[in-house]
Amino acid sequence: MLSSFLHATDPGLLTVAIISIAIVIARIIDVSLSTFRTVAVIQGRRGLAWILGFFEVLVWVLVVSEVLATVKDHAWYAIPYSVGFASGNWLGIWIEAYFALGNQVVRIFSKDGAVMAAALRDDGFGVTEFDGRGKDGPVAMLFVAGERKRVADIVRIARACDPKCYYTIGDVRTASTAVDTQSK
Repeated sequence: MLSSFLHATDPGLLTVAIISIAIVIARIIDVSLSTFRTVAVIQGRRGLAWILGFFEVLVWVLVVSEVLATVKDHAWYAIPYSVGFASGNWLGIWIEAYFALGNQVVRIFSKDGAVMAAALRDDGFGVTEFDGRGKDGPVAMLFVAGERKRVADIVRIARACDPKCYYTIGDVRTASTAVDTQSK
């Protein structure tokens, strides 16, 4: 059905509007899946990446490839195609941020590290403390690893303890866990 609309030699305004909306929606779906799949690949989530890749390409083959075949005859379809692509990137990033898959490490540098470490531990976070020296003297370095969706909580607690603390956040691709060697 979309193919007959797309190949019409003199599409009416309503037809152009319907096709344009369909193109935007198809590209939003296709590119959102692609964006989310890319994150899954980077994080090593093979099964999720496979599923997302399957549906991404299915949409592309069924809908987007048809649009690409008609652009030479109906150049105006390039505009909704581009709008859908850009919107799909935005939506894909939003979806990925909503699910916040993976783990991150927050490295916090503070003059009040002991209090901050205690507050973080009280909220269930594991904290590793190091003594360090910054440009203005001694500081505590705290390393806190956790799920990405909880990083905002870590930062909130850190800022409540020391509004002037400095922190960096990095992704964790792989992490080891403690192994009880005495039970083996």
